[in-house]
Amino acid sequence: MPTVAITDYTFPALDIEEAALQPLGITLRAGQCKTADTLIPLVRDADAVITQFAPVNAEVIGQMQQAKVIVRYGIGVDNVDLAAARERGIPVCNVPDYCIDEVADHTLAFILAMTRQVVPNTLHLRDGKWGLATALTEMRTLRDQTVGVVGFGRIGRAVAARLSPFQCRRLVFDPLTDRKTIQTAGCEAVALDQLLAESDIITLHCPSTAQTRKLLNADSLARLKRGAIVVNLARGDLIDTPALIEALQSGHLAGAAIDVCDPEPIPAGSPLRSMPNVIAAAHIASASPKAVRKLRETAAQLAAMALRGNPLPNVVNGVASVFR
Repeated sequence: MPTVAITDYTFPALDIEEAALQPLGITLRAGQCKTADTLIPLVRDADAVITQFAPVNAEVIGQMQQAKVIVRYGIGVDNVDLAAARERGIPVCNVPDYCIDEVADHTLAFILAMTRQVVPNTLHLRDGKWGLATALTEMRTLRDQTVGVVGFGRIGRAVAARLSPFQCRRLVFDPLTDRKTIQTAGCEAVALDQLLAESDIITLHCPSTAQTRKLLNADSLARLKRGAIVVNLARGDLIDTPALIEALQSGHLAGAAIDVCDPEPIPAGSPLRSMPNVIAAAHIASASPKAVRKLRETAAQLAAMALRGNPLPNVVNGVASVFR
């Protein structure tokens, strides 16, 4: 009887996965693993592995004796060593289309909350006060802003589409997307340096790779306009956190809205938890009942497809799905 190992999960139970796998005669084995020492016994003889945040590194992958697929609960796959899996001939799949609307909606909510100072004014009223909670100059009209979108995949395009009715200028940097596609969406394709120099708001929607980690660092943040706003709902390590805090504390950045951070959870003593010019959430932008169900069903279906020897969609490490 084939076995699917789930390394970790943040759901109350695994009923959705069980409903998809058990009728096929597949045994489900799950843990809440955070280290290689706990992962290896769980995945060693598994026929398929589903993972959420656990570090599925080269050491762990090297101990997989019969895995036919590694499936990531989510879009990003930065917790899985893709090269190590490729060397072992194990395809790695993600779920690239389960939360596009949710994250795009949340991005727009963050942008509007920052430009219209929603949180400070709410807290101002709760404190028994009346009138503007911030300087008038901090109340921005989105139509007058230039928004820089870094990454023009599914989510980046959905964000740009949501911004269109506000009639703001939209700059896009994405070296993997052709200029015509960006222009057809009503945006301007620009180099990263131009986007940094001209954007009032920068929103990140690119994956975490060797090329994008610490994309916003002390040097690049210094090249932003004074008073710019940074929004990140992609991956925490796209931004150098100490540099972000310094730019916020110095006043060079007017604010930041982040659903992700490096590290996560945000440490209890971090200024990001208490700064008045920061909106922070606990990596929840993808959440909705519909999205979470689709994520879990798709992950289970991908594992089942691999065990049946079916061709796999969404393979991100270049390994053809072959029944082994």
